[in-house]
Amino acid sequence: MSFLQFVYRNVARNKRTYAAYFLSSAFSVMIFFICALYIFNPYIRESMVFKIVIQTMVTAVCIMYLFSFFFVLYSLSSFLSSRKREIGILLMHGITRGQLNLMILLENMLIGIGSILTGIFAGLITGQLFLMIGARSFGMDPIPFYLPWQALALTAGAFVLLFLIISVCTSVRIKQHSVIELFKSGQKPKSPPKASVVHSALAAVLLIIAYALAATAAVDTLYVRMLPVILMTILGTYFFYSQLGVWIVGLLQKRRLFFWKKTNIVTVSNLAYRLKDNGRMLFMVTIISTVSFCSVGVFASINTLSDQLQEDYPAAVGYLAKDGSPLQQQHLQEIETEMREKGLVPSIHHIPVKNVRVSLSAPEGAHELLPVISFSSYRQAAELAGRSVQEKPLTDGDALVMISSQRDKTYTRVRKKEVYTLEGSGLQIREIGYTEQVPIPEHILNTMEWKLDGIFSGLVISDELFRRITAPASVDLYTGFYVKDFKRTLGIAKRLAEDGEVKYNADQPYALTVSGTLYVMQMMTYRAMLFAALLVGTVFFIAAGSFLYFRLYADLDYDRRQYGTMAKLGLTDRELNRIVTGQLAMLFFVPILLASLHSIFAFMALQSFYYLSIASEMVVVLLCFFIAQVTYFFFIRYNYLRNVRKTLV
Repeated sequence: MSFLQFVYRNVARNKRTYAAYFLSSAFSVMIFFICALYIFNPYIRESMVFKIVIQTMVTAVCIMYLFSFFFVLYSLSSFLSSRKREIGILLMHGITRGQLNLMILLENMLIGIGSILTGIFAGLITGQLFLMIGARSFGMDPIPFYLPWQALALTAGAFVLLFLIISVCTSVRIKQHSVIELFKSGQKPKSPPKASVVHSALAAVLLIIAYALAATAAVDTLYVRMLPVILMTILGTYFFYSQLGVWIVGLLQKRRLFFWKKTNIVTVSNLAYRLKDNGRMLFMVTIISTVSFCSVGVFASINTLSDQLQEDYPAAVGYLAKDGSPLQQQHLQEIETEMREKGLVPSIHHIPVKNVRVSLSAPEGAHELLPVISFSSYRQAAELAGRSVQEKPLTDGDALVMISSQRDKTYTRVRKKEVYTLEGSGLQIREIGYTEQVPIPEHILNTMEWKLDGIFSGLVISDELFRRITAPASVDLYTGFYVKDFKRTLGIAKRLAEDGEVKYNADQPYALTVSGTLYVMQMMTYRAMLFAALLVGTVFFIAAGSFLYFRLYADLDYDRRQYGTMAKLGLTDRELNRIVTGQLAMLFFVPILLASLHSIFAFMALQSFYYLSIASEMVVVLLCFFIAQVTYFFFIRYNYLRNVRKTLV
């Protein structure tokens, strides 16, 4: 038998153990290759969503490649750990360290090249399907299938390099063990699982504090709390499996009425050892699943973002001429003509915007420029947009802060109200509340960005006070074009705003928003991110299932001997089913339930960013992942029981 045949038979002999790892690697290669098809597809490069799709797919490719590196590294390390005794025997029979390193390299490359070829082949078969799904998700015309050589070269080169680097890393790890350690690794008796009360309590405290901080996070504290909450959750999860879980199992063992009941003595005892042996793997599965749930859940809120977007742009087209711009009439006529050519008959409303210099009660905000509009202008704009105005007319120096987006409402709970003094006249303006509707969209006014607790468009003041301001720093004129179906304004005023928006701070004599174009661009962005999140989340989820699979089958020989011994003592098939089902259920569903709990509190924190609720999307995402996990559980349970029973016949 040649050395290459020996290497091949090593892989073939362990094909059951390597199966999930091989398929997961092949699936990662397939998704990577499909993303590369999007990146190098010339038809996408000619579309208006080219930048969005390319940026999203490049990000997805980088995330998947980085994850694949750690996934393959951990997987191969686990496989080699389970083969330490075999490696020790080979060293005792004269295999050199160089030959051992070559064997590991060839085995890894055999599996790696096989997964690369399988993944690329699967990508070629399913590529057109994914292009159709992507085109439908992005709202594009069907994307023709195109096979660029760059996609093939990038995928094959990247993963060949990945498997080569990891082969070197695993070879170095084997060198750290002596022959006697390798030979005795499978015969070492397992020490009884022990848990530290301090570390167990630390796990509970860290998770409780992290959940409390996430649940009570507001929009102004979310960024401050995010990193500490993530670190506490990760550390708490690790101690949960390595310490708290073992401690809870120890308590169950002390409850004699429960512990000695039927097969609980076997199930609970085995569970303690499995938590100790598989704590790191369960920790990784939980964190990976949490990332999958959160990434998919956030972008699954696309319908909520769509509803919020419609309220953020009340006018189908909003145009602001800066301080008497001479191009105003020409641009307004051009916009109206284009709208009428599309069969749109707009209602046009003009809003004078006075920019006044004010001083604040707080010294750090002195002498700022503040846009103000009258209450009657605000009411007319809201009514033309089909919104009802509940606010009462303002009097004296009272003012409402103009929200520039519905998401600004999340800041109103924490923002401090200001008192302004008009320079020159000494008149005071007091903020008494916030507008319910968006009269003028964000970025089209000289926004109050000097306020750190939210971006607002300016103030709505009484008609009387607005008339009394006779010497403002400048006067802009906002013109809103209102139609019922704002989506039909896609592409209007493309000469003035190619991407549908010109911000106030741009070097132009005007500011402009075309809500139809902005709606399509933003929805395509959200859909592209959702599509990429689904691809990456699926890779993560399958990898998490693979960790459970190959860890379970790595212990299959030991479990066979254990259940074979118990069968000789009278273990029935029904009792075997109960024991295996209980143990597998703990391994499969404890990580998924803990990840769901992490995700729920993460969504509670993220909800502070949204004006509308994203709870329904969160429930749907978690339910879909849970159904997938249940399906995978029954598949593994069936195959595992079938393999265990082979020794009991």
